[in-house]
Amino acid sequence: MGWRTIVITQHAKISYSGRRIIVQTNSKINEIPIDDIEVLLISTTQAVITARAVAELANNSAKVIFSDKVGQPITETNNYLPNNRSYLLLEKQFNWDDNRKEMLWTWIATEKMKMQIEVLQKKKIDTEELNYEFAKIEINDLTNREAVIARKYFPLLFEDGFGRRDFNPYNAALNYGYSILLSFVDLNISAAGYLTQLGIHHHSDENQFNLGSDLMEPFRPIVDLWVSQQDIKELTPDIKYGLVDLFNLEIRFNGKNTILRNAIKSHVQNCLKYLSEETDEVKIDLEVGNEVSGNAINRNV
Repeated sequence: MGWRTIVITQHAKISYSGRRIIVQTNSKINEIPIDDIEVLLISTTQAVITARAVAELANNSAKVIFSDKVGQPITETNNYLPNNRSYLLLEKQFNWDDNRKEMLWTWIATEKMKMQIEVLQKKKIDTEELNYEFAKIEINDLTNREAVIARKYFPLLFEDGFGRRDFNPYNAALNYGYSILLSFVDLNISAAGYLTQLGIHHHSDENQFNLGSDLMEPFRPIVDLWVSQQDIKELTPDIKYGLVDLFNLEIRFNGKNTILRNAIKSHVQNCLKYLSEETDEVKIDLEVGNEVSGNAINRNV
């Protein structure tokens, strides 16, 4: 699997030749080794991509994300048959132990809520009310503390009355960041040979990425913190670049220094091993600084 996120932002033709993805714009031609590419984000409707390029990227376990006319991610490629997907692996997934699924969701929800509280504390916001709700977490979060805390968290982080269903630039940025996060999680689930549709907590018939929606949850507050630190009047290309670049952020994950995209990969692998009874515990411990920003985007065109 590659390591670079390629962002296409202007009129371009994307094709394949000799183990390279060719991006031809009005002013130049870029050649990118296909083995380097983890995600190709086409953030414009003014680009065309050949079927050969899509097929070769899929064969190389890279994900292609397409955006709508306002630049929001709207769909992505999801390989039918990863090279390591087998009947035995799928049978194992269909028969994951219910107790393990409940325990894993407990750990995931707990870390997400802990991170939300820490984000507020980094912003010098009182968290007493959230601490009270957090203390009532149960196995499998039967009382749905995760949703209760989320309803209180966002108005504290942004402004009184803020709702996630509101149409505003901050929600647009959050949705963009979450879409990229989900894509990274789904990419690693598929690369491991598992189906993204079979979740442990999310079970919507309309969601092809139930498992990704589950496993991504602890990382959402990192997106929240970055967005809350920006002055966003509209979802500009710079904001989009910043959200893509966020996945190069240096963090501590389970006591080790790493970058966010690598932490996501490790987290997905740990969760899948636990669900498949290859290990008996999943550690989820995230730490970020007070200011979050990534390194340079690998390439934007």
